[in-house]
Amino acid sequence: MTIPLAVPETPVPETPAAAGAAPAPTSEPAPRLSLGAMLATTRALVERDLAVLLRDLPAFLLRTAMQPALFAFVFAYVFPRIGQGIGGARDSAAFAAVLLPGLMANTLMFQGVTAVALPLVSEFSVSKEIEDRVMAPVPVRVVGLTKVISGSVQALLASLMVIPAVWIATGFHTTIHWDHPLRLATLLPLGALVGSSLGLMLGTLISPRRINYLFALLLLPLTLLGCVYYPWVALSALRWLQIAVLANPVVYMSEGLRAALSPQIPHMPLWAIYGLLGAAFAAMLWIGLAKFEARVLS
Repeated sequence: MTIPLAVPETPVPETPAAAGAAPAPTSEPAPRLSLGAMLATTRALVERDLAVLLRDLPAFLLRTAMQPALFAFVFAYVFPRIGQGIGGARDSAAFAAVLLPGLMANTLMFQGVTAVALPLVSEFSVSKEIEDRVMAPVPVRVVGLTKVISGSVQALLASLMVIPAVWIATGFHTTIHWDHPLRLATLLPLGALVGSSLGLMLGTLISPRRINYLFALLLLPLTLLGCVYYPWVALSALRWLQIAVLANPVVYMSEGLRAALSPQIPHMPLWAIYGLLGAAFAAMLWIGLAKFEARVLS
């Protein structure tokens, strides 16, 4: 007869729930960032972009100054001296006074758009760098705002390079009036913010496969119909076109900078220039930040 051996049972430790213990407290939500901490993070993101710019500063300055210098050299120096084409029937210094503010406005728009839209498309589709940026302890829209600030700084720097470039390219015949420094000090940053806000909006709306159309279908018409090479009042002979170009923000940049640097040339009233540039900046920034947030969170 076999006697079965009793196997002692291993006691099972009681869980806190079984012992009637209270569950572990849940973790508290992360504290909200103070305004100072948010501003410090924003500054760090902007400084990151500007460090990249400073690293390639000589190439950036050469690239941004070359196009306006060539335009000024051909239109305000060569043509008047051979008696043909643009500027040929007038004094070269007078035409340079029209051309310089327009080229500065064109640079503000062109550089602002490209400095934001093209890197943004690459970060969303190729490098995925945007994923690193949105990990910063700030709201997503603040990250988009830092792109606008960085782009506007680049646009502002590029537009200032136009002044010596045009002055040299025209044979030192460009007459610049410094009687309205407040206009210049306010219109340059405002124009740079308009260009970079448009870049944010386009960079979030246009798919990477269609980004090449940005220059052919948008930037080129903005330039040619932006009163860059002629004042707005000169379009009075084509009234329908004079009204149509009012939808172009480059028109107000060109007219505003002429009011600051070439006040002897007839220009739009300042209230229209500041008001419509401010409205364009607010609208494009709001749309751009909303689309940026939606694109990141999708």
